[in-house]
Amino acid sequence: MESSAIIIGGGIGGLATAIALRAGGWQVEVRERADAAPSTGTALGLWPSALRALDTLGVGGAVRALGRPQTGGAFLRPDGRRIARIDVAELERRTGDAVHLLSRPALLGLLHDAAGPGVVRFGTPVEGAQLPDLERAYGVVIAADGLNSPARTALFGPSYRAVYAGVTGWRGTVDGDTGAVTETWGEGRRFGITPQEGGRTNWFAAGPEPEGTRSPDGEIAALRARFGHWHAGVRDILDRLGEGEVLRHDLYRLDPPLPSYVRGRTALIGDAAHAMTPDLGRGACEALVDGVELAAALLAAPDVPAALRAYDARRRPATRKLARAARVMSRMARVRHCTGVRNAALRAALTLGGPPA
Repeated sequence: MESSAIIIGGGIGGLATAIALRAGGWQVEVRERADAAPSTGTALGLWPSALRALDTLGVGGAVRALGRPQTGGAFLRPDGRRIARIDVAELERRTGDAVHLLSRPALLGLLHDAAGPGVVRFGTPVEGAQLPDLERAYGVVIAADGLNSPARTALFGPSYRAVYAGVTGWRGTVDGDTGAVTETWGEGRRFGITPQEGGRTNWFAAGPEPEGTRSPDGEIAALRARFGHWHAGVRDILDRLGEGEVLRHDLYRLDPPLPSYVRGRTALIGDAAHAMTPDLGRGACEALVDGVELAAALLAAPDVPAALRAYDARRRPATRKLARAARVMSRMARVRHCTGVRNAALRAALTLGGPPA
């Protein structure tokens, strides 16, 4: 039993953990609430640390070949003037790799193939009340059950549920290619454009809205009302949208942070452990790193409790730092007055190198 694991959640973090543990000889079962893997989704930015984790899993080369490397980028004002340049070359010099852009379904497809047939059991949700029985039946329980993790609530209580970050996000893809990454910051709102594999363009928008609201005239009308007077690059995306292609989601974060990522023989990874706003684009990256680091600890430590302590000691400080940085970035983006000072602060942050890669 000691070398057996059940993973709750068949997303990016859960699959990464499963691949790494199976490669080390463990028996692994993944239970996924959804009936099938998603067939739609927008682009993820895979930072060098995530690419190194994917290399460990044996799929890093495929991700680099299929994804789009970020070759340049800039933060812009609504009129199109540049606030700051994104120095991709400096990141490559520092880490030996660039950020690669790849859609979530494509990444999940590669991870599913690497995990092997029969590992993921779709349509099998796990509720928090089942955790004690699972801990008795398996060597370790790994909760990769996302933002609204039932396992987190069962282990740490309702005070650690994700809370609304005060921001709604819209996202989607359109036909046509864009060469560079841009993120336009206005008065409390922003609009991002990135390339995606397959000759498509990924876009996202965000701004303060009441939680749970939707536009009675449709989301395209809402986007045009908020961003339709911005520069030509933004207007071009808006002109190509179809109503059914726009996804809208309120954004949440974990606040307060968890006091530990482990409890008993259960470990939390990804959004279940450290849900953060997508301001740094690091959610999927950190789930990958969590999975690889947790598997490495389980394969190296003399027993499961020691492995879980090592995982928590390594990953909790690093992800807390990123979550704090994402929260600061979210606050900066929502500034509505004195945007010149805000833009200067953004330039300074980028000059200092930004978050860890």
